[in-house]
Amino acid sequence: MDSAKYTKSINPATEEEFGTTLENSIEDLTAAVSDAKKAQAAWGKLHISERKRYLLKIRDYIAENADRISEVISKDTGKTRMDALSTEVLPSAMAINYYAKNAKCILKPKKIIPGNILLVNKSTKVERVPLGVVGIISPWNYPFSIPLHEIAMALIAGNAVILKVASNTLAVGKMIQECVDAAELPKGLFSHINLPGKIAGDAFIESGIHKLFFTGSVEVGKYLMKKASEKLMPVSLELGGNDAMIVCADADLERSVGGAIWAGLSNAGQSCAGVERIFVDEKIYAPFVEMLKSRVLKLKLGVDTDFNVDIGSMTTESQLNLVRLHVKDAVDKGAKVFAGNNKDGDNNVGLFHVPVIIENVNNEMLTMREETFGPVLAVDSFTNIEDAIAKANDSQFGLTASVWSQDRKKARQIAAKLESGTITINDHLMSHGLAEAPWGGFKQSGLGRTHSYLGLESMTQPRTVVDDFLSPIMKRNMWWHPHSKETYDGLKGALSFLYVKNWSKKMEGLFKLVPVFMKCFVKGKDNN
Repeated sequence: MDSAKYTKSINPATEEEFGTTLENSIEDLTAAVSDAKKAQAAWGKLHISERKRYLLKIRDYIAENADRISEVISKDTGKTRMDALSTEVLPSAMAINYYAKNAKCILKPKKIIPGNILLVNKSTKVERVPLGVVGIISPWNYPFSIPLHEIAMALIAGNAVILKVASNTLAVGKMIQECVDAAELPKGLFSHINLPGKIAGDAFIESGIHKLFFTGSVEVGKYLMKKASEKLMPVSLELGGNDAMIVCADADLERSVGGAIWAGLSNAGQSCAGVERIFVDEKIYAPFVEMLKSRVLKLKLGVDTDFNVDIGSMTTESQLNLVRLHVKDAVDKGAKVFAGNNKDGDNNVGLFHVPVIIENVNNEMLTMREETFGPVLAVDSFTNIEDAIAKANDSQFGLTASVWSQDRKKARQIAAKLESGTITINDHLMSHGLAEAPWGGFKQSGLGRTHSYLGLESMTQPRTVVDDFLSPIMKRNMWWHPHSKETYDGLKGALSFLYVKNWSKKMEGLFKLVPVFMKCFVKGKDNN
């Protein structure tokens, strides 16, 4: 009797089933890690230029199949195909291209400038060594672009990869497998594993991987970090945010409103770096909110059939219920709620939530304290910029933030006071699409950085090589055995020569140092 289990893929916008995926076992994961270690041993020895050729095949396959990939992402998540293409497919191709073409320079051995004239004969070099097998547990909100960035970095750095995507987005996981297969990588180097979320974290940590990259909730991230610490396994955590947007009095009103709508409502607001809290200078608060409401009313919500909608459905029922809870909580605590149009609201199908603007907010409201992760924009005013900065920083999260002003110098000064991993000026949310820009947050938004040179380096271990170029003629170091009073005085003389400010003591120290140093070049059992 066949005991195999399958996970259904259901379109959250239409509630239609459109596929199934075989559920793997922990034994499957263990076998995949074992195969990955064997494949990585040879892969890690390849020159980066050879690994680059493989990666660019993935980029080309994505470019050639962009429509089909966007459609799969849309069906699996409920987001529009425009969201899928602009925030997932296009950025993934650009990221792969960036890592493939820049890894050689970023990961090349780096010579370190000598730190002291006393040890100038020591030549230090730092090499980047692949970690081995990298485990990636990725989320459902950007199921294509988030893991593909990390897959590309891991592979070009010489690692093997085991990927687990969210159970809600397994069709995208299989699409990623298809894209990676196009590169014709060595067998076992990449595996896509379908494990239930409740057991996946523990299973990955026990599987023998060398580092775990996790994107998800704070609660799960903390648990995985604790479990990984028992094995001294490094982890990289991206755990979400409650991002702030500061709109100064001199901001371009049209651009700032448009930016708030896109960064707050694209992907139905399910973006860890999306705008959730908007702080507007009281001088322009009224016209800002008026324009915001007017434009939100024009947004079309519904199923993406012919690119005729702006906002798709949410992806999971639990997240939809959480958004409803946050909106109700705000109303119960005195907020004023403005809801946009719901063109698809009569058929009671799909996980849709109308865009919402919340005014009269206070910090007792859940939407101001926690991550709402839905199409909700909370708007507040401020009287001076220090007030706005304090409000923006009053959060347990610190993933991204933005400052909107036509005075870019002033905007940069404000940005310098914000407690977030990324600050954008006159824009928001798009920084994840910049492969060259580090990605990660302050506070409980996560640990570590991915993307950019920091992300590539995080896929490796630093190995330091110290070489003494005088070793062919230098027979010993000054501090080697046997010890003597002369040696002690010589080393103390080095200290005086280097750091004592009195010139006569400097010269006295040098006088004691030189004979001890010169004896390092003398052969014999006893150089003293």
